[in-house]
Amino acid sequence: MSPTAANPELDSARVGVIGGSGLYSINNLESVREVNPDTPFGKTSDALRVGTLSGVEVVFLARHGREHHLIPSEVPYQANIWAMRSLGVRWLVSVSAVGSLREHLRPRDMVVPDQFIDRTRQRPQSFFGDGCVAHVSLADPFCPALSERLAAAASASMPVGHHLHRGGTYLCMEGPAFSTRAESELYRSWGCDVIGMTNHTEARLAREAEIAYASLSMVTDFDCWHDDHDAVTVDMVVGNLKANATATGPILEKLMNSFSQNKPASSAHSALENALMTAPAAVPVATRQRLDLFTSPYWGSAES
Repeated sequence: MSPTAANPELDSARVGVIGGSGLYSINNLESVREVNPDTPFGKTSDALRVGTLSGVEVVFLARHGREHHLIPSEVPYQANIWAMRSLGVRWLVSVSAVGSLREHLRPRDMVVPDQFIDRTRQRPQSFFGDGCVAHVSLADPFCPALSERLAAAASASMPVGHHLHRGGTYLCMEGPAFSTRAESELYRSWGCDVIGMTNHTEARLAREAEIAYASLSMVTDFDCWHDDHDAVTVDMVVGNLKANATATGPILEKLMNSFSQNKPASSAHSALENALMTAPAAVPVATRQRLDLFTSPYWGSAES
């Protein structure tokens, strides 16, 4: 029996990729069409591109827009995740730029993190509210099964000069400014390994949307804590971004090759099963309709 046999919908589900700074398209994505789903949360960052990579249906979205016009706090996270789920995405890979908080995590290395600390202040934290309460588990915010599959693909495709690191804590800051030295040292004292501005918000919302989420975090700099390293500049980051973005193509192809053979089951795919607290009859109609994409397997359609 396949890992997805308990949920036949997953056999035809798609894989999503969100490209961060430096990754605005996927090489070798075939039969591409662009879609702009209507969402209850407004417009997405850009058109979503649906195509095929290594025989697997993939949905790609540039997180900051293909012209990179959205700062991290302006990214429409709810719309992006809702749109991904509406297009049948049940596995979502984030490719993101991060700063390193550890000596051994060097620029152009890649990290598949397994934990978060959130320091954002201006982000949507949930799809729920407005008369409906749900509490999903985030003890393991990245899907272990998808993270392992991603790490294996990266390990097998890592170019010369790049190194892969499995596990680590991602500190998510508000941005768009980089850290002060005091902040950088504080995050190091907390045991954090890399620092970025986007992934925690996506991971929280993806869990509520019952989408397995993993991150390929690409190191561009040493943040500002490193005495022998220049302070972070846009030029430095952009140079390393380009090198890292070039390296992601083979990794994503290898990952999709593995999906063409079998799709990993994930506890994220049933995250709402024991998380919904409010009785459906007590939820306002407008809220039910907005959440129907996620809650219909448990409550039935709000339209019925």
